[in-house]
Amino acid sequence: MKKLYALLPFLGLFLIACEDDTVIDTPDPQPVEYTSGTADFSNYVAVGNSLTAGFSDNALFIAGQEASFPNMLAANFALAGGGSFEIPFMADNLGGMTLQGTPISGNRLFLAFNASGPAPTQVAGQGSTEVSSKLSGSYNNMGVPGAKSYELLAPGYGSVVGVAMGTANPYFARFSSSETTTVIADAAAQGASFFTLWAGANDILIYATGGGTGVDQAGNLDPSTYSRNDITDPNVFAASLDGMLQAMTANGADGVIANLPNVTDIPYFTTVPHNPVPLDEATAALLNGAYAAYNAGLAQIQGLGLITEDELAQRTITFSAGEGNAVVIIDEDLTDLTGINPALINMRQATADDLLVLTSSSFIGTLANPNDPTSINGVAVPLADQWVLTPEEQATVETALTAYNQTIAGLAAVYDLAFVDANALLGQLNSGGFQQLDGSNVTATFATGGGFSLDGVHPSPRGYAIVANAFVAAINAKYGSNLPGVNPLDYTGLYIN
Repeated sequence: MKKLYALLPFLGLFLIACEDDTVIDTPDPQPVEYTSGTADFSNYVAVGNSLTAGFSDNALFIAGQEASFPNMLAANFALAGGGSFEIPFMADNLGGMTLQGTPISGNRLFLAFNASGPAPTQVAGQGSTEVSSKLSGSYNNMGVPGAKSYELLAPGYGSVVGVAMGTANPYFARFSSSETTTVIADAAAQGASFFTLWAGANDILIYATGGGTGVDQAGNLDPSTYSRNDITDPNVFAASLDGMLQAMTANGADGVIANLPNVTDIPYFTTVPHNPVPLDEATAALLNGAYAAYNAGLAQIQGLGLITEDELAQRTITFSAGEGNAVVIIDEDLTDLTGINPALINMRQATADDLLVLTSSSFIGTLANPNDPTSINGVAVPLADQWVLTPEEQATVETALTAYNQTIAGLAAVYDLAFVDANALLGQLNSGGFQQLDGSNVTATFATGGGFSLDGVHPSPRGYAIVANAFVAAINAKYGSNLPGVNPLDYTGLYIN
């Protein structure tokens, strides 16, 4: 303290000296002048599916729509001549929908904490979004959750009457211009000066999230014969995408197109381990006794030369006390032995190469029969095909994805559009993440990584911000603009109820 007092006289002299000096004003930094380059952002229209709409936490709701990547882009575009960006908002932040008063979709999820730990839980309340209450006007965000590529060109896809019949989409039915229009017709009618197109994920995603229960329709050019869980033929996909681009560029609009991410990179397939069941010694012994006849029957079949030793080992089911017991799954790709022995159904224990879907975590390890302590789901009761994406099914998805992404890259060149490699982007989010200015890292880890919402499929607002920045980078590179992008930390990684 004495040293501080000793300095005070010198400090006073310094202040007096400063009074005699001429005060020099420091000029404010020159504000950045943003430019669109060769692009025209005055009328921006976004086309796509749930990823474009801002779907997250298993629902579409106002806050999510506001945090959609097209809305982030529109805010950037406004810095360089962009106009207004109209969104067909849901009626609330719950997300549920009704049709003639009957609920047809559930509310969004939030992370609840109960006796068994944190778990995605549906927000309570009755959603006030009624599908038959049509919105008027045109909308810049033409993202339609659930739409496949060819459905964006399907007449009647926005029919309210068709929703009840299962032939139309409830999200589009709310804001379609007529009962017979198409999504692309309504998008093209706005005469966009600039557009984004990110479409086609559902052409493989629905098959994958259904555990591969659909059919690969490669070679079938008639999508009217497809089931909902089927994979779209690559030629049908290519024709659909080309049709969209023809419509959107008819008036000379510039734009950007993104390819499709590998669905196996998302938390929906990377969260539940293949061996999540702990067993005590007594239960393991009971289960091994229950499977003894099954295993003996397999050994007998192998002894007759009807299956190989490798397949015998693959299909033999055993358990041990402790952690790490692999679940038992139905695998339709195994040799069908039921004609020889009806008890030898196509089942085996899962391996690390199998991908269990996120929703299976809600019942694996529980009792199918509360009165039978050995009736453990995933152990004594095999998981049906819909709960697991096997390596063979993953290969089917990969084949289609490769074909789709080759088409997207080719059409980006044909139509001279900016291109976003969303496949690489989501791959990085899954493998290493994106470090932020505050030192945090946004990853694809379920519930805690910040990049994905609680449905395990769609990004969180922070994840959508990372997507938006990839679009901005591609636009700047292609059209010579200098848009600043967005700060992902301005957006939440997880909604709090």
